[in-house]
Amino acid sequence: MLTKLSKPLFQLPRWQKRFLLLTLDCLLIPFAIWASFALRYSTWTPPLNDGVWLFILAPLFAVPVFIRLGLYRAIIRYITGDAMIAVLHGVTLSTMALSLISTLIRLEGIPRSIYIIYWGTAFLLIGGSRYWMRRQFQRLHNRQYDRTRIIIYGAGNSGMQLATALSSSTEFRPVALIDDNPTLHKANIQGLKVHAPDELPSLVESLDVGQILLALPSASHARRKEILQTLEPLPVQVRTLPSITDLVDGNLTLGDIRDIPIEDLLGRDPIPPNTQLLQANITDKIVMVTGAGGSIGSELCRQIAKLSPSQLLLFEQSEFALYTIDQELRTETHCPVIPLLGSVTDSGRMQQILRTFGVQTIYHAAAYKHVPMVEHNVLEGIRNNVLGTWRTAQAAQQCGVETFVLISTDKAVRPTNTMGATKRCAELLLQALAEESKTTRFTMVRFGNVLGSSGSVVPLFCEQIRQGGPITLTHSEIIRYFMTIPEAAQLVIQAGAMGEGGDVFVLDMGEPVRIYDLAKRMIKLSGLQVRDEQHPEGDIEIRVTGLRPGEKLYEELLIGDNVLPTQHHRILRAQENQISIDALKSYVQQFEMLIAAQNPAAARSVLQQAVQEFKPQCDVVDSLHRLPIAA
Repeated sequence: MLTKLSKPLFQLPRWQKRFLLLTLDCLLIPFAIWASFALRYSTWTPPLNDGVWLFILAPLFAVPVFIRLGLYRAIIRYITGDAMIAVLHGVTLSTMALSLISTLIRLEGIPRSIYIIYWGTAFLLIGGSRYWMRRQFQRLHNRQYDRTRIIIYGAGNSGMQLATALSSSTEFRPVALIDDNPTLHKANIQGLKVHAPDELPSLVESLDVGQILLALPSASHARRKEILQTLEPLPVQVRTLPSITDLVDGNLTLGDIRDIPIEDLLGRDPIPPNTQLLQANITDKIVMVTGAGGSIGSELCRQIAKLSPSQLLLFEQSEFALYTIDQELRTETHCPVIPLLGSVTDSGRMQQILRTFGVQTIYHAAAYKHVPMVEHNVLEGIRNNVLGTWRTAQAAQQCGVETFVLISTDKAVRPTNTMGATKRCAELLLQALAEESKTTRFTMVRFGNVLGSSGSVVPLFCEQIRQGGPITLTHSEIIRYFMTIPEAAQLVIQAGAMGEGGDVFVLDMGEPVRIYDLAKRMIKLSGLQVRDEQHPEGDIEIRVTGLRPGEKLYEELLIGDNVLPTQHHRILRAQENQISIDALKSYVQQFEMLIAAQNPAAARSVLQQAVQEFKPQCDVVDSLHRLPIAA
């Protein structure tokens, strides 16, 4: 009944709510005076004498103090312990003032204990009225919205503050807290009981929990991985919350509660970068990134912009991609940025840019990298990945660029597809150029898949889960290495600084991941079940479609076993075979002629000669040359 009556009160304009609170206090304070006398004399009709003046004086002193302390500006639904402290301060100050004035004007027949009793009753009435209204709002809120019942994992500062914030959410309703710290178990925080992690299965069932939210902003990826492994069997969706710092700074809202980031599933913690290596080729230098709008290229630009280059040149053939990264850097950094449209295959354009701006460092990220796409466009793959690298590297050498860093791939190791072979050929070209270069230091950095890059399986799986499946997987036994884009970009910059000329660096990608297992974990942590023969009633099917043209079951980072450590824990230097510059120049000439003649089969044959480890997994599938020519 009270909840029904309170509903229209909570819908009033804010100024009317404040007026009602002030009026309520003007009634409660005199009542507290009467209650003080009644308690002091243990009778419902106590003798007041001059105490009748306190019924007038008490509100006159208390209400202005409450106004000054901002008590009427506090929003009842969000009221916390701080508001109760403000009530305590207000009651204390008003009681002291009331006692002082009563003494000065010599009011008779008022025992001193009245003021102490008044202090307690006023605090209980004023504070209790706020607490009662907050509880009424929460009850009304709970009935009004069908909220998802959640458990918050983490009872530290983040968990407590988030529980308070979520209590008024229209989407989530916290029902319990979980924490690893045994000293917190069975404690009551913000009205929620703290439980041990081993109680989770029973809590999920008894409390009808729909989601578990991780409030562990300072936990390492390795620790998060351990926790996620324990949560995986539970039939609930697991999500993570923004840190309290982000919430306070206004960068995020409770609507930003997000799915578990894939790096938490992998449990890989990045190694802090070496500042000297990061700055060596960038700080106070003119730096250019080719393919600046791509997933790796754009992250390189972000990292470089933080390292204070004198100028950062963004080179990109896609106008939209160039516009996007240019606007981002101009908005979020103070780095002087110059956007440049062009193709890495255009030697004249490249030389003009390098000479005009006096470029000192180049990070060459421009490449076609999607295996099936290049397999269907062999000639363009060779033109961009091989000839583009060759012409850009030659331009760098002729214009006196100090450092040239090629972004390579694990698919360049014993390639079975055209894309991987073109990247290995690009490595061979730079190794050969490094032998004769006296001005430019050529370095290559080779690594595997990066999380969130265009074409990555992770965003594809997320989208397929959102659409209700199926998840499409090319092979049940396929495995891949993964690394976050920021970590990969930092390691590329550091590896480039260690190169002496012709070096091939490989990044430590950690443990390989079986993609089928990754898909299953993503489904389970979304609160869904894999649909298979054992669980035909499951939610999401994992459908194996077969390997795509040129795709390998597993990737490698080294051609041989000859590898040397470097000064960075996760960067290794590979020792691999090279080809003479004259032989490579001959291959380049053949590529140019065969591209002009539009002969993909012959071009790939030459690619096999240049990259002897290249063992094609399929026939030439160049799309243009598989179609019949229209009459």
